[in-house]
Amino acid sequence: MRILRSLDEIKWRFKRPALTIGNFDGVHLGHQALFKKVVELASSRGGDSIAITFEPHPLKVLRPNDPPKLICTFEHKAELIKKAGIRWLLCLRFDKELAATPARTFVEHVFVKKIGVEDLVIGYDYAFGKGREGDKKFLKKMGEIYGFNVHILDPVVVDGEIVSSTLIRKLVAEGEMRRVRRLLGRYYQIRGEVQVGKRRGGTVVGFPTANLTILEEDLCPKTGVYCVQVIFDSQCHGGVMNIGYNPTFGDTGLSAEVHIFDFEGNIYGKFIKVNLIERIRGEKKFNGPQELREQIAKDVEKARLILANETGLDEACME
Repeated sequence: MRILRSLDEIKWRFKRPALTIGNFDGVHLGHQALFKKVVELASSRGGDSIAITFEPHPLKVLRPNDPPKLICTFEHKAELIKKAGIRWLLCLRFDKELAATPARTFVEHVFVKKIGVEDLVIGYDYAFGKGREGDKKFLKKMGEIYGFNVHILDPVVVDGEIVSSTLIRKLVAEGEMRRVRRLLGRYYQIRGEVQVGKRRGGTVVGFPTANLTILEEDLCPKTGVYCVQVIFDSQCHGGVMNIGYNPTFGDTGLSAEVHIFDFEGNIYGKFIKVNLIERIRGEKKFNGPQELREQIAKDVEKARLILANETGLDEACME
């Protein structure tokens, strides 16, 4: 998949393209349905499959005092879109000027002149452009005028609920990782560079940990202890992760510390991925390191049992 960062990079005519457009935060099952339809349409005629997205997320510009917590980074999103089979990803910078662009102007300039779209695939509730005027009724009309087909997909429903980024954010914040997996079609994943922490995990508690930074803008799961799968250097390991404030030691900053099973080595400064499988328990203040050590041993035992009975770990390790 090739990523284009502006319309100026397009200096050719795409081959009979099929297109979808959206923020695609999380690349959940609903988004995957859009990509699948685009790839099917383009492949049926040897054409190009294209997705248009925006960076930063439009609500960060339109609602700067209350931006959404993102389910995944742009890099992760691009990986998932590539995996879905899309050939071209056009990432447009979203700013106030783009936000003020009338929907018809965007259709004429981007869809028609720059891309030459033949098929446009959108979700049942998609709308864009100034005042969100570019809804499905409007796009159907534009398709009639400019000669492209508009395909409107029904919502994807899982466990009686419509799959959406908003619902997934809510479930992540509640620690409902099993439900999140069903909506994403994969485990929720935290990524980052291993930081030097307080160095208490191994020397004081007896369970060495790799520490990841959680930023203010990150979508943070509910505090507590999680059974996880850690991916590092193309190898996968089980583990337990604590997300919280370490009340036993009186810390105040939010941290994510993962104890990796059956692993030895210095990974400070290394990039790891952590799949959150199940929340084991909430965070708790213990009466010192010994009591904490005993609880972590129980957490490790429970996590190992969960992992032993978990299906799909091998596939997740490849992501």
